[in-house]
Amino acid sequence: MSLGAVMMTSLLVGCITHTKEPDLALDKHSAAGIFHVTLLPPERAPAINQMHSWQLRLQDASGAPVTGARFLVDGGMPQHGHGLPTRPRVTREVEAGTYQIDGMKFSMTGCWELTLDIDGARGTDKVTFNMMVKNPAPNP
Repeated sequence: MSLGAVMMTSLLVGCITHTKEPDLALDKHSAAGIFHVTLLPPERAPAINQMHSWQLRLQDASGAPVTGARFLVDGGMPQHGHGLPTRPRVTREVEAGTYQIDGMKFSMTGCWELTLDIDGARGTDKVTFNMMVKNPAPNP
């Protein structure tokens, strides 16, 4: 068997035998519990290879909005071993504690990961969201 065939078989077996269901919650605490983060997807699921924007709501542990935070956005498809096809970033604070993420795009269906490194007045922390991307329903 060629090296390419062995590598492809390993990748496929890794995807097929993956039995742990990903945590698909879009509302969670950051890794160290400094922040409570809610990821807000677009109203209508975007088509594959279509640019779109998301919002995120950032609160401290008591539930108060966190203003003036800075973010690094990263992610990808861990099962496929590649990153995001674009470089999304937080572009503005829409209202107190609610931020806009522009430049999002999914290049295929499957399980995607979005990681946010957060730097706020109370400290730095990280949160990772898993999303199952499917083909959206056609417009009525």
